[in-house]
Amino acid sequence: MDHDRERSDSECIVVTGLGLVTPLGAGKGEFSRRLSEGVCAIDTVQSFDTSAVSSHLGAEVRDFNPRDFISVKNLRRMDKTSLMTAASARMALDDAGVAVSAENRDRIGIILGTSFGATDVTVQIAGTLLGEGPSSVNPILVPNTVMNAPAGHASIELGFRGVNITVTHFAVSAETAIAYAVSEIKRGTADFMLAGGVDILSKFYYESLTKFHGLSPNKGGLEGARPFDVLRNGYVAGEGCGILCLESLSSARRRGAEIYCEITGTGMGSSPATPTEWPKDTGGIRRTFLRALHNANLDPGDITAVMASANGDRVLDASEAQAYDELFNACEQKPFVTSVKGSLGESFSSGGIRACALALSVKNRWLPPTVGLSNPLVPMNFVMGQKKDIGVKHAVLAGISFGGTYVYLVFSDCKSQ
Repeated sequence: MDHDRERSDSECIVVTGLGLVTPLGAGKGEFSRRLSEGVCAIDTVQSFDTSAVSSHLGAEVRDFNPRDFISVKNLRRMDKTSLMTAASARMALDDAGVAVSAENRDRIGIILGTSFGATDVTVQIAGTLLGEGPSSVNPILVPNTVMNAPAGHASIELGFRGVNITVTHFAVSAETAIAYAVSEIKRGTADFMLAGGVDILSKFYYESLTKFHGLSPNKGGLEGARPFDVLRNGYVAGEGCGILCLESLSSARRRGAEIYCEITGTGMGSSPATPTEWPKDTGGIRRTFLRALHNANLDPGDITAVMASANGDRVLDASEAQAYDELFNACEQKPFVTSVKGSLGESFSSGGIRACALALSVKNRWLPPTVGLSNPLVPMNFVMGQKKDIGVKHAVLAGISFGGTYVYLVFSDCKSQ
């Protein structure tokens, strides 16, 4: 493939800012340190009672004070998803060195992915409606039941007025949002785009996942998250928000901004699967992966690393591992593979957090370990035990959803372009 195809700076979309509210901490500094050290944020759920179900673990956001990021006048109007989103959006813009002003606010936008939105607020309102009637519902809560509330609150809090879209695309909501944000900048509809995802843990959401037999321990065994492990028995639920600040390379160079990486390729695809099942078809994964590589003008042998979607589910992890084995079987140098869901759990919009993690990996030249993996189900170059210090030239972020939907993104070191 022609790796020397010329592209203008305006066609190159780079990451210049990161904003995070996660179980590993708020802000890129604490998140990066704990991620690189292989810290596991999974613990016994404390925010609600789990005694009625068989699962009791979760990856919760605990050390986060929204007052550090959000004005007092807007705090009381926001639910948990909106608080995490507005805070992450502020951090991403600050990290990128972008100050919202009258001159640029119409050219700053956000595309946010969320799988389930504010389930805690929806259940609270439903309970009040059934128990006390419509007149007892707090009107401040009602707007937060719509999926686009977090993105809307972020734009109000920060003052930007550009593209504002919310994507609900099951477990690839955040990856889809990032892919669309890249296209918006290339189309010229925005100069800066915030893109990522947010989802929360709530009692209703958690108990629903147990009813679908998704959470560990699925069909017995020790509860825990074990991506790609022989003893995996389901995933552990997580929550959090991760947002990238994107802009063209020409814009970043003009501003003298620090660049984490370039997003060089995107690919979307699907294969048959029911809405509550992970896809067993490895062909869909391979086709979408190759579609992203083609978009980036790359071959499988060019890939240094894969940040996998594996979360400890029996079907998902087996399908993904087999697909990568088939994809890279003929490559002389196979990529390193890691998954951060053993540390952060599965939040379904974790693609935003994982995108931030991969951007940090490319910039800082290391890959985080796959926490919980000790007995790999296939012989691959898994990052296990501790971080892998390596220069990441081209890496792929994998997004795989129940229902058979895929989104793959290629992150490249700008120095290699």
